[in-house]
Amino acid sequence: MAPAALFLLLFLTYPLGLGVWLGFTDASIGRAGRFIGLENYEYLWHDRVFWLSVFNTVLYTALASVLKFALGLWLAIILNEHLPFKTFFRAVILLPWVVPTVLSALAFWWIYDSQFSIISWVLMQAGLISAPINFLGDPWNARLSVMAANVWRGIPFVAISLLAGLQTIPASLHEAAALDGATSWQRFRRITLPLLTPIIAVVMTFSVLFTFTDFQLIYVLTKGGPVNATHLMATLSFQRGIPGGSLGEGAAIAVAMVPFLLAAILFSFFGLQRRKWQQGGGD
Repeated sequence: MAPAALFLLLFLTYPLGLGVWLGFTDASIGRAGRFIGLENYEYLWHDRVFWLSVFNTVLYTALASVLKFALGLWLAIILNEHLPFKTFFRAVILLPWVVPTVLSALAFWWIYDSQFSIISWVLMQAGLISAPINFLGDPWNARLSVMAANVWRGIPFVAISLLAGLQTIPASLHEAAALDGATSWQRFRRITLPLLTPIIAVVMTFSVLFTFTDFQLIYVLTKGGPVNATHLMATLSFQRGIPGGSLGEGAAIAVAMVPFLLAAILFSFFGLQRRKWQQGGGD
């Protein structure tokens, strides 16, 4: 265990501890800073941009995670059926996850371009709109646009993970339920969903963690604009700490993300506990 423990100590524990310490200092680029206690957190408590980033992060994480789960589960159920070229479709569906985030973001940046957007062009050709849509220039359009890009990237992870879980459910259970007259919805609700709960807990935990800490997609597409409408806590932390030069304030924003991440981990823990109950163990 020593090599793994050393690796975690150097690349996880030390950076986390350093970040917590910097959050209590007025450190800046090129200056170590001095201990100032909770001043950074007191400043953030009254900072409207910080609270806007919290709102954006929670909204972005909640909506994107729900959509990724719903669409991923739908795809997993379809791919679990006996379809022609099933292996091919399973490979294709992984492409959004495999493509580097920056390349995906650049592709979406072109799709959302205010003048050359392919979406706007199609809608204009169809006569549905008269002018290009300002996807990234309007605050709410920008929020929904980056969410759509995140959902597109995240669906494959959810779908493939849930597909693996679906394949562990014995077909004999569905056959027995069908013989007893259960409908497709009843079999899904009474058999598939309960047995898939432990996998769902793990998948949704990772999905929430990946979405909550998203940085590359937002930074390439909008850099937090327009008017801070798409700033997440991760991007605001970077902006305040590196380009802004205030390492202490940026670290304080990063530390403020920890309670949300711990909540996601606890969600996973209680979801895994359910597996003991399903297998006849104690609560």
